[in-house]
Amino acid sequence: MASSADAHVRICEQEIIKYDLEIKALVQDVSECTGPQSKLTGLNLHVKEKFSNIRQRIQDLEQMGKEQDKESDKLTLLNKAEGHRKQMLSNQTAWRKANLACKLSIDKLEKEDLLNSEDMSIRQRNMTKESLAQTSSGITESLMSISRMMAQQVQQSEETMSTLATSSRTVQETNEEFKAMTGTIQLGRKLIIKYNRRELTDKLLIFLALALFLATVLYILKKRLFPFF
Repeated sequence: MASSADAHVRICEQEIIKYDLEIKALVQDVSECTGPQSKLTGLNLHVKEKFSNIRQRIQDLEQMGKEQDKESDKLTLLNKAEGHRKQMLSNQTAWRKANLACKLSIDKLEKEDLLNSEDMSIRQRNMTKESLAQTSSGITESLMSISRMMAQQVQQSEETMSTLATSSRTVQETNEEFKAMTGTIQLGRKLIIKYNRRELTDKLLIFLALALFLATVLYILKKRLFPFF
């Protein structure tokens, strides 16, 4: 082979080896991928790109082998191209297995996440129910407390009304007593006035009687002592 042709073959083989190593690394990344699905999709896109590149370089190597003048050089390059193709097919098989394992792992994790999410949702619902029950119990207790307070207020109001009614009856009875006492006082006052008037009359009569008696006595004495007057 000419030196320029040899250089092209070396470059082509070097690129094939480079792509092969990159594919193996990406396949390892795929096998170790735990998700999410978008990450696996991104890795697969890179793998497809590398397979396209290595496939093209293998075809270039085959073409260069077919163009060789010496049959031995031709067979050498074609055998190398076939070896690289077999290695590429082996990488494709490893890639498919890695994809399958990764998808199973992602599905398992998603199911676990779903179950955990459902468990969390159930726990949250239970907690919500408990919270609602506690809130409802608190509201019921508050309403019962308010009801008791209102009942106490009503009872106190009834007692106050009863006390006011009793006080009103007492005031009314006292007023009636005052009225009766006022009538009695007025009657006593009238009797006193009447008695005072009668006493004055009696005094006048006594005084007149006494004056008449004294006049009579003086008249008798005068007649006896002074008969000629």
